[in-house]
Formats: sequence, structure tokens, C-alpha cells
Amino acid sequence: MTLIQTYLFRQIALPVLAACASLAGIGILSQSLDQLEVIVERGQSVWIMVKLTLLAVPLLFSVILPIGLFVGALIALTRLQREQELTAAYASGMTRWQMIAPGAWLAAGVAAVMLLTNVVVQPWAQRTAREQAFAIRTDLAALLVEEGRFVQGPNGLTVYVQQIEQNGLLKNLFIYIQNGDKVTTWDAAEARFGRVDGQPVLTMKQGSWQQYSPAGVLQQLVFDGYVFPLGPYVTDDQRIRYKSADLWITQLFKPTPELIRDTAPRGELLAEAHSRLSSPLYALTAMAMALTAILGGAFSRTGYTARIAKASGAFLLVRVVGYAVVAASAWNGWLNVFQYLLPIAATVVALRLVFRALKPHRASRPTLSRLKVRPA
Repeated sequence: MTLIQTYLFRQIALPVLAACASLAGIGILSQSLDQLEVIVERGQSVWIMVKLTLLAVPLLFSVILPIGLFVGALIALTRLQREQELTAAYASGMTRWQMIAPGAWLAAGVAAVMLLTNVVVQPWAQRTAREQAFAIRTDLAALLVEEGRFVQGPNGLTVYVQQIEQNGLLKNLFIYIQNGDKVTTWDAAEARFGRVDGQPVLTMKQGSWQQYSPAGVLQQLVFDGYVFPLGPYVTDDQRIRYKSADLWITQLFKPTPELIRDTAPRGELLAEAHSRLSSPLYALTAMAMALTAILGGAFSRTGYTARIAKASGAFLLVRVVGYAVVAASAWNGWLNVFQYLLPIAATVVALRLVFRALKPHRASRPTLSRLKVRPA
């Protein structure tokens, strides 16, 4: 790029970066509010909440980046046109293509980032988040204990813990097990969850065991340490169930029968795959429509509100129709081609309007009657 094009690229890129960062911040805030349940109800740390929040951001990139690109480009181009910097660039001899080349390069870069995110980063982030959520959901400490409350588990198990420290240490533990008419109780000053030979256990210290004998005599045992097996009270048949957004692109195009059974039908998986590959094209559409709003007409001293409103409405319509095409493609596979044709057609139409604005209007030829000299 030339020096002027580098300047234009920088002037457009900074507002685009700010707009994308603002939208990403809103997305992170909304995701963090959704993840508060991890701390409040599951007893997890703040780091787990932050991790789950950040892992959800790549999924939002296909929505955030085109909108941020459109908004940022409109802000930058409006300022450049208002301060007549674009007019000065035209006066220096730059062609229309040379003027829009910085924006085109920026849109291509955003599209490349979106493609990389959709193909590599998003499935990795979603799978990691799904695995973390599964670990939280099957966490024994989160399932069987809650500070200051009696928690009922499976097979007649009831657990009470007075205090749960940050390092996972349980203080003043009480366990009540009812098996028919047989009742057994345990209490311990300290306890901690763990695993022995792959099986979940609860290691208790400084506690006692109580149980009535068949003769009705209370039996009691005091111990310094005891390993309580939790296998009978925990089901290990649970497994992670991935969704279509969690799968790699190769799995979407060539799903196994197990994936189709556990995630979604083949048509929905193909629609997701084509959506990931076609959504970066909307970055080109966003930049083309932003250029059309500012450069697709004559200079206006009164502003470009009407043209910006039309471009915004057109971009919103194209994006909504794109989502509708993705949903329809899950049931009609031949519609997948329109996931690519729609943003490409919108980009071509917008660029045609930009270049058509350069063509000078032909003055109407004077008719013979106008050339005739009227008698005085």
C-alpha cells in the first residue's frame, strides 16, 4: 500500500478495533452473568467462571466481527469524508479502487480471522468449555455437599457440612445413610474428596461411626482416619454429549453414526459446517455496504444520515436472511449454496453502487428545436 493508503487503513482499523472490542466486552459481560451460577450454586472458584466466560467468546465472533467492522468503518469513513480527507485523496490522483483498497484489505483480514476462529478456535473452545462444565456437573463436592445445608444424595445418602474452605477441605461433616430400616451415621471434624484406584472416596479424620445392632443396641466406633467409599452413591455412566457447535469441521462434513445419534441429524451438521465457512464472507459484505453509504454518492454537506440508514437496514436484512437460510438448510441441503451466494451477491451489488457513483451523468443532447433561433 502507498503512504496514503496506509494512513487510510490505520484510520479505518482503529475505529473497527474499538467497535469490535466494545461488542466483545458486551458479550463477555452477558456470558459472565450467565456463569454466576457456577459460583453461587456449584461452589466453584472465580477462575473457573472467568475460564468458561472466555471460552464462550469465540462462538460470538461470527456475530460480533461483521457488525463491529460495519460500525467502525462507518464511523471512520464519515469522519474522513466530513474533514474532506477523502476529497484530498481524490485530488492527489487516487482512483476509486485505490481509495477502497485499505477497507478491502481490512475486511479480508477480518474474514481470515473469522475463518480461523470458526474452523479451529471455536470447536476447541467449545469442547474445552463442555468438558469443564461436565466436570463441574459431576463434581462430587458440588453434588453431595453444600455449606450449611443437608443435601440428599442417591441410595438414601444425606450429607451435611458446616464449612467448606477454599482448598476443598470440609469442616464438621455429618453423613446419614438409610437402607430400609437400617440407619448408619458418620461424623468427622475434617474430610476431603479424592480417588483411590480410580474410585471416588471421602477421606475423613477425627470422627466416629454409629449404627444400631439387630438387637437394638447402639454401636459406636471412634477413628482417627477412615476412607469412606462413594462408589455406591455415584453413577459413572455419564459421558460428555457434544453439540454441533463443538465439533470439528471434518466431523461436521463426515459425521459418524454415533455423532449423528448423539448430536444432531446429518442435515443440521452440514448446515453448521457451511455456516462456519460462509460467515466470514459477511465481513466483506459489511465493508462493501459501509463504503457504499459514504462513497456511493456525491459529497453532501448536510451529512449522510439517509444513506447510512439505508446501508444499515440493508446489512441487517442480509444478515437476518442469512440466519434464516442456515436454519432452512438444516432441512433442505440444496439451500446450503445460498449461504455463500447471499453475502457474495450483496457484496457485488454494494461495490457496483460504489463504482457506479463515479460515472458522470450524461447531459441530455440538445434537440433540434432548442437549437433553432426563435424569431423576435
